[in-house]
Amino acid sequence: MSQTVYDIPVTTIEGQPSSLADYRGKVLLVVNVASKCGLTTQYEGLQQLYAAKHEAGLEVLGFPANNFLGQEPGSESEIQQFCQLEYNVAFPLFAKISVAGDDVHPLYRALTEAQPAATGEGPMREKLEGLVTKYPDLVVNPAPGVLWNFEKFLIGRDGQVIARFAPDVAVDDARLVAAIDAALAV
Repeated sequence: MSQTVYDIPVTTIEGQPSSLADYRGKVLLVVNVASKCGLTTQYEGLQQLYAAKHEAGLEVLGFPANNFLGQEPGSESEIQQFCQLEYNVAFPLFAKISVAGDDVHPLYRALTEAQPAATGEGPMREKLEGLVTKYPDLVVNPAPGVLWNFEKFLIGRDGQVIARFAPDVAVDDARLVAAIDAALAV
């Protein structure tokens, strides 16, 4: 049997070995998060989504990453404290990983290979490409790589990656909500 996202080791934000197999049979929304990003307020929507749909079988899984302009500089304990104090985050968070570049975590390599294109892709990429001359440290990750913080991957109850959403697709966007509801209905 081929490897699935369930087989890839990850570490909880508390430093405990884990894997997505802990969530087998649930619908997963995997999001690379950051505390100092223009999109950080999406934590609020992610927590609301988690609260509204957790009992139906949804797990929101946050993976802090510092790949984009150093927007997640904190330690795991600082990240956890920020998420709890600022956004009352109750969904699971994991240890900081890399989601872009040469050291991309195997989970994100598997996610981007399974879903190379993101719904809603375009507007944010164009905006970022327009900022490259103003911010020399800004690197726009080429597709199919993760574009920025708060890119969302939807994994069905069977462990298959079924959808991917661009970072600027809001948590309450009808396309994302419909995809989650369809996955929960299975």
